[in-house]
Formats: sequence, structure tokens, C-alpha cells
Amino acid sequence: MDAVVAVVVTLIGTLIVAAILYDLVRMITTDEARCPPLARLRGRRAALEAAERWCVGLRLHGQIGSSTYQRRMSALARGERTISGRT
Repeated sequence: MDAVVAVVVTLIGTLIVAAILYDLVRMITTDEARCPPLARLRGRRAALEAAERWCVGLRLHGQIGSSTYQRRMSALARGERTISGRT
């Protein structure tokens, strides 16, 4: 019985550590393809505006280049929140 509990505790601990590592890697990568959750609740226009602010923030902090910034802003102007493929 104690061995089963130890295996379950180890499995849960491993899953928690994996989730933390995944979240850390996701936060430090420059290609953020998600829209902020609250913007989704407010509608498409608010989501596009939030994505635009996000893109401007990435550009101001030097995390994306000018060509990537122009591509993303052009896509937003066409009403697309994300660009297919890595940019």
C-alpha cells in the first residue's frame, strides 16, 4: 500500500514540475500566439486591440524585429489575430 502511495505522489510531483517548466518556457519565448483571456470575453475587436498592444510591447522591448512587427500589424489590420507559422 505504501508503495502505491509513493508512486502516486511521485507522479503528481512530476506532473507539477513539468507544468511549471512548460509555463516558464512559454513565458520566455518571443512567439506568443495567444490572445489575453479577458480580451476574448470582450469580443473580437477588443481581442484585436489587445493583440496589437501585445505586439507593440514586444517591439518596444526588442523581442521581435521590424519585419516581424510589420507582418503582425498587417495581419491585425486584416482582422487576423495570429499569423500561421512561426514569425
